[in-house]
Amino acid sequence: MKKIQVLGICGTFMAGVAVLAKQLGAEIEGCDEKVYPPMSTQLHEQGICLKEGYHAEYLEKKPDQLMVGNVIRRGNPVIETALNEKIDFISGPQWLAENILKRKRVIAVSGTHGKTTTSSMVAFILEQAGLNPGFLIGGVPENFAVSARLTESDFFVIEADEYDSAFFDKRPKFMHYQPEILIINNLEFDHADIYENLKSIQTQFHYLVRTVPSKGLIIKPADDQAVDAVLAQGCWTPTETVGLQKGDWQAILQTKEGSYFQVFYRGKFYGEVKWHLIGLHNVKNALAALAVAQHLGISSSVAVSAFAAFRNVKRRLEIKGVEKGVTLYDDFAHHPTAIETTVSGLRARIGKQRLIALLELGSYTMRTGVHQQALLPALSEVDEVYFLRPAQANWDVDAMVNQFTVPHAVYDRVEDMVDQLSPRLKSGDHVLAMSNSAFGQVHEKLLQALRKAVG
Repeated sequence: MKKIQVLGICGTFMAGVAVLAKQLGAEIEGCDEKVYPPMSTQLHEQGICLKEGYHAEYLEKKPDQLMVGNVIRRGNPVIETALNEKIDFISGPQWLAENILKRKRVIAVSGTHGKTTTSSMVAFILEQAGLNPGFLIGGVPENFAVSARLTESDFFVIEADEYDSAFFDKRPKFMHYQPEILIINNLEFDHADIYENLKSIQTQFHYLVRTVPSKGLIIKPADDQAVDAVLAQGCWTPTETVGLQKGDWQAILQTKEGSYFQVFYRGKFYGEVKWHLIGLHNVKNALAALAVAQHLGISSSVAVSAFAAFRNVKRRLEIKGVEKGVTLYDDFAHHPTAIETTVSGLRARIGKQRLIALLELGSYTMRTGVHQQALLPALSEVDEVYFLRPAQANWDVDAMVNQFTVPHAVYDRVEDMVDQLSPRLKSGDHVLAMSNSAFGQVHEKLLQALRKAVG
């Protein structure tokens, strides 16, 4: 049995690859510095040994191979030892391509926003159609309770991230996947730590488009100029478009928050969707998933009915608890566009009830203030907004926050945020915490404070 040590194992991608490697028969263990649910929980449930920190002694029993996550940098004690001892190493995307994807019909979901949810939709529709797909998704879909699985099916659904593969492989992860079907949900500037501007991201997406076969399919929005500019550089694959008002796939909303809508394909009625999700962004995600189903010959009745049973991914407007009439949500949104669509969807659902937003400026792009001017409009529908100050911020967070006309504040510690906020919460309030990391367990701490409150 091959022994693989996974570095950076708690990342959403690497945790999934670790699960797949174990299912393929390898002996897996891993280490990471930031260990928190849902990935840490998944790894424990899968029987994968997880160690905290990076220590050279982890390699005393030399593994056959190191699988290296893109969080790892030169100077890391484990990678320095591995290089000195000539231990074989590989990036997660390359391992995935060589060991699994080369034998599969790959359906890849890419774009700045909506990858995880759309990937989950596609995988669940295929599951409901009896196709038993394998998948690797950057989150834990509620319908599957695991972020990755390996099956005997020809089909494999993967969330196709444009972030780099490893410190020694600066190609985007998705360049390893060679999809037969490619969804490009949208395209905006992000990942300022590795991309200089939107154009540099578009170049990588153009390279991805070059890998899609002519017998495949590319699914894209009907109204995204950034995506159109990518395809204008060259496209050798049939395309289908999705949109609310135009495109091959269109949705006619029956409720303003998007919980019920009718679907039309090239002008003909396809079906109607009634589901638990909200937000116009999720309506568009659903259209893209239906385009995949249509291309694969799945009947409209099977594809549409799947949405009634579909449950979203953990950390996508996930209700963490209700205490004293206060509902607390956890959401992965950390880009202004994602923040705005999440807030807008929740506002449409709760009406005029008080909506309080908590935001951790945790991603590199947020920490460096790249999108600071977009935060004010992104949060225009909230009643109050509170920020956790990023470590080593090189921009004036307070000046930005003080532009808000609703109650607002910046905190250096989650505990201070909880202490100040919890006494002011009242029944009927909705608290939306948004972050791409653990946010200092603010959800649990707020719920605990509310439980202890008198009255």
